[in-house]
Amino acid sequence: MAPRWAVGALLTMTFATGLVDAVSYLRLGHVFVANMTGNLVFLGFSLAGAYQLPVVAPIVAMTAFVLGAFFGGQLSRFLGGRPRFWLGCAFACQTAGLTLTALLLGTGVLRPDGRIVLVIIALLGGCCGLQNATVRLLAPRDLTTTVLTQTLTGLTAESALGAGIGKKPHRKVGSVLAMFAGAATGGLLLQITPAGVVGLAAVLVGSVACVFALGPEPDEPTV
Repeated sequence: MAPRWAVGALLTMTFATGLVDAVSYLRLGHVFVANMTGNLVFLGFSLAGAYQLPVVAPIVAMTAFVLGAFFGGQLSRFLGGRPRFWLGCAFACQTAGLTLTALLLGTGVLRPDGRIVLVIIALLGGCCGLQNATVRLLAPRDLTTTVLTQTLTGLTAESALGAGIGKKPHRKVGSVLAMFAGAATGGLLLQITPAGVVGLAAVLVGSVACVFALGPEPDEPTV
């Protein structure tokens, strides 16, 4: 059974994902940094040329995401023998990337409406790629923290009215609510400061890093 603290930590990561995607989609030119399916679809739409959709930004986001995921895989390869240290290190690296982004936005070095917006997209995309790879390797089926398509499918298809084989539906519902709440909170806070939204995400992910680093050393995937 998954420890409650681990489930709570991953739901916190899901909330942080909603915050970050709110910044990227609403302020960085309608591009996702955590949802690569959306970017790939947007890129396909952009080939039509009539919808004035961005081309470079989705490519940058996907490239950064892949590099972040590769880095996450490397961390797992070399540190996976000590799960507590591996998870703490991975989420600490993500925290550092989010903190750097928030500082650059807050000091005006990077502007969400400037020409170097692609730098922000790359930083956030890399952070989300690292998160996605780490959580995937942690192996929770229903707490992916970034993409909820399979979560919604499992919640309905495996429910008592569906196949009747679903377990722990509250975790799936929690994931959906956490993502929704994060996106809504991010959209509201964006009216004040984008840097503050990314900074809040950094604080949350940093807290999760501490939880996993200081928690028990699992012999197998925590969730």
